[in-house]
Amino acid sequence: MVEIKWTTVRRGLLLSLLLWLILREVAGDVGGIIGFVVATMVVGYRVNEGYMDGAIHGSLVGAVGGIIGGLIILILYLIGLGDMAKQLWPVAGVIEAVIVLILYAIVGAIGGTVGSAIQKLR
Repeated sequence: MVEIKWTTVRRGLLLSLLLWLILREVAGDVGGIIGFVVATMVVGYRVNEGYMDGAIHGSLVGAVGGIIGGLIILILYLIGLGDMAKQLWPVAGVIEAVIVLILYAIVGAIGGTVGSAIQKLR
C-alpha cells in the first residue's frame, strides 16, 4: 500500500504553478508544459520511495492541479471573464476537461517516474 505524502504533493502543486507562470511568460505554452513536467519530476525525486510512488505522487500533482485549475477557469467564466479563461485553458466542454485531466495525470505520472529514476541513479 502506498502512503501518500500530501506535503510533497502540495509543494509540487505550488512549484508547478510557479514554474508554469514563469516559463509560460518566457517560452509560451511549451514553457508552461516544461514547468509542469519539471515540477512532477521534482515530486518523484523528493518522494524517494520507488518508481510506483513517484508515479502516483506525480499523477496526483497533475490531477489535483488540473482540478484546481479547472475550478479557477469555471469561476472566471461565472464572473464574466470567459475570454481570459479561454486564454488560460482552451477547453470548451466537460468531456474535453476530463480528457485533459487524464492527460495531466498521465504526464505527471511519467514525470514522477523519471524523478524517481533520477533519485535511484543518485
